[in-house]
Amino acid sequence: MRRWGVLVVEDDSRARAFFEASVQRSPRLFWLGSAGTVQEARGWLARTTTIPDVLLVDLGMPDGTGLDVIRDAVARFPGCEPLVVSVFGDEENVLASIEAGAVGYIHKDAAPEDIAQTIVEMKAGASPISPMIARRVLAKYRSLQSASPGPGMAAAGATPEAAFDENERGLLSAREHEVLTLIARGFSYAEIARLKGLSVHTVQTHIKNLYGKLAVHSKSEAVFEATRLGLLPHPG
Repeated sequence: MRRWGVLVVEDDSRARAFFEASVQRSPRLFWLGSAGTVQEARGWLARTTTIPDVLLVDLGMPDGTGLDVIRDAVARFPGCEPLVVSVFGDEENVLASIEAGAVGYIHKDAAPEDIAQTIVEMKAGASPISPMIARRVLAKYRSLQSASPGPGMAAAGATPEAAFDENERGLLSAREHEVLTLIARGFSYAEIARLKGLSVHTVQTHIKNLYGKLAVHSKSEAVFEATRLGLLPHPG
């Protein structure tokens, strides 16, 4: 019976212990080791002579992002299948993980008690993804499809901006639109948090979500794209 080797990249020691115990109990898996930082994981991948079949990886690491570990693992070991287990559930991180090479994406709040069984199912051909993550990815896909000009648009005299205004006005939540408006006015994360009675972490989460929805990567890009799409008024 084929057994698959599992490498875990996770900075939380309790989570690492939980994953190790689950893997050690499974007759289909064996434990290769773990790393608590991106640097440790990259060092392990550079030194190992054992090909990891599965990379169980968190994204939020103290010295960087698990996305870099995924890219390194897949580049060096094309047969390695990464499975993300993360607290991040926004479209930007999910899509970036898939683009980097992840085969599955599980939100930590919905992580199964037996992560080993999920890994075995993935090696059998499944692509495990938490339902809440799947819904957000589908919503992102639909928003991108709706924002694309359809056939006959030019003939009807409609512009892409007009199509977005009609179909995508609900793209951003009310809170995301409030945060975006304050970003455009030059407020910092801390100032937005204070004005809206939120934590800085919550503000950052809203910003990550709206970045994903607008397909941008910075404040200036977000303001420009939102203005172009009619979500913010043109200056002056």
